[in-house]
Amino acid sequence: MTVAVLGVHGGRVPPGSEDLLARAAVVAGGRPALDALAPPGARRIALGADLGPALEAIAATDGPACVLASGDPGFFGIVRRLAERLGPERLDVRPAPSSVALAFARLGVPWDDALVVSAHGRAPEAAVNAALRHPKVAVLTSPAAPPALFARALAGTGRRMAVASRLGLPGERVDEGSPEDLATREFGEPSVVVVLGGDGNGRSALWPPRTPPEWALPEAAFEHRTGMVTKAEVRALVLARLGPGTGDLVWDVGCGSGSVAVECARLGAAAIAIDHDPGAVALAGRNAAAHAVPVRTVHGRAPAALAALPDPDAAFAGGGGEELDAILDACAARARRCVVATLALVERAGPAMDRLAAAGLETDATMLQASRLRPLAGGHRLAAENPVIVVSGVRR
Repeated sequence: MTVAVLGVHGGRVPPGSEDLLARAAVVAGGRPALDALAPPGARRIALGADLGPALEAIAATDGPACVLASGDPGFFGIVRRLAERLGPERLDVRPAPSSVALAFARLGVPWDDALVVSAHGRAPEAAVNAALRHPKVAVLTSPAAPPALFARALAGTGRRMAVASRLGLPGERVDEGSPEDLATREFGEPSVVVVLGGDGNGRSALWPPRTPPEWALPEAAFEHRTGMVTKAEVRALVLARLGPGTGDLVWDVGCGSGSVAVECARLGAAAIAIDHDPGAVALAGRNAAAHAVPVRTVHGRAPAALAALPDPDAAFAGGGGEELDAILDACAARARRCVVATLALVERAGPAMDRLAAAGLETDATMLQASRLRPLAGGHRLAAENPVIVVSGVRR
């Protein structure tokens, strides 16, 4: 038996689907939708946080069944779970406008170049990081991750925000302003947060988004003080170990020129560059601007400067200064996925691996020594770069 999955907007099902609802012997949905729309005599199945029992009851139904879901049920909605349990061939999906489409329509902003993420029923960190990095983002919020959480995370970024709440329902509101304006307000459920770049439209420089055509850029791609930049060959392995992508947050601790932070941002991650040297912080900011990516810069001495920062997915420690042990401890305690460090002294590699292993990370170390071709008397010679040890720890 086919199950009709009907989107609800404005207290109605999509035009032409009314008869599917009227004939249903079993109707599943949220309690407000059931109370408003379930036909008399139909068996009601309330959808809650645990969908398992409801899905089993729908699967066991012999007669016509209908599932009511807000907006477009195939867009971060129940269609995925129904298709997994029943098979897509048993579903007749009739969508209403999605809340994201409605939010952008209310704002008069196109959204074909928007990144849409959800913080509903999942940890909000990936959605926060996506909103920090990308120029136009819509976030489906939840009571556990309300709009104010995103406003607080975006404070100081210069972004514009809008919160569209209870779209198509009584009490619909659209509030626009800076993150600071919206951080202390309360909003009705359900809500969609829209985050836009500084021009108020969030136009993407490149659409569709794609991996950059190259990474591990040459040192000449970054403004830097002589020798104070992670070499391209080393940066290639560092990036491979960090694995930055959309939804990630990466720390670049002891950032120098900020080359690692900038490359992580180019690959879609949110990035924070930290250094005790104000000149290095300024360099990182200029390099981020030159590559048209947002990188948050923090002037302060690690590990103390890390305490107020949000937990990273991956952390990179460059420079290998006196505070390296304490920095590795702090990074290993808070990084969700991995920690990577570059060292010049062989004697520091073993202790660094031990510190990461003691924090429960699976460790690895590689010594890189690259030679570059240089012109010489009508031919070429090999000019060796200084060897660098890359130590990494991964949380399995």
